[in-house]
Formats: sequence, C-alpha cells, structure tokens
Amino acid sequence: MAKEVINNGVGHNVLASGTIVKGDIIAESDFRIDGTVEGTLKCSGRVVIGPSGKLEGEVQCANAEIMGMLNGNIVVSDTLSLKSTAKVSGDVKTKVLVIEPKAIFSGTCDMGPITKPSVESKK
Repeated sequence: MAKEVINNGVGHNVLASGTIVKGDIIAESDFRIDGTVEGTLKCSGRVVIGPSGKLEGEVQCANAEIMGMLNGNIVVSDTLSLKSTAKVSGDVKTKVLVIEPKAIFSGTCDMGPITKPSVESKK
C-alpha cells in the first residue's frame, strides 16, 4: 500500500531580476529580492536582497542579508548582515549587526532585543 507524503517544508519567495513591484508585501516565509520593490516588506522569516536587488521603503523581518541596495528603514528582530556590495541608506534597528568591509551604510543604528515580527493578513 502506498504511503501518503505530505511536504510541510518551509517555502520561500523570489522576486526575479527585471521585476518591479510597487506596494506592500507581506510574507510568512523567506523572501529574496533580485528585482525592485517600492513599498513596505513585512516578513516573518529571512529577507535577502541580492546583488541586483533594490528596495525603496520599509522592511520588517526576523533576519536579513543585504547584498544590493536598501533605501529606507529596517527592523530586524535577530541578525542583519550587510555584505561587501551592500548600499544601505536609512535607520536600522536590530539585535545583531554584521558589516563586511566595503559595505556602505548611511543612517543610525539602534541595537538591542526586538520582538519577532508577526505577519498579519489585511482582509
């Protein structure tokens, strides 16, 4: 008799290079941006802004890794990592901040405990 297999793995979302989204995004799982977002991103998981990725707006997430450009404020409840190709302009609030050499950061940073973001659907 065949056994039913149920995949409960955590998925992730990808915004491909060349794609532009204008508006607010709410995601319960990880989110990677290789295109452009103009708006607010609230994510319960990890946000990755790839080398070609651009985000103009606010970000709220559990963890973030930035290799591209962020122009806006970001609140990360755990670890924010700015890679060497990152260009961040805005205020940061995070528990842990890691900045590689050659990363560009212009703004203020407030470090300390932060409550984990919850994603609420607007209906």
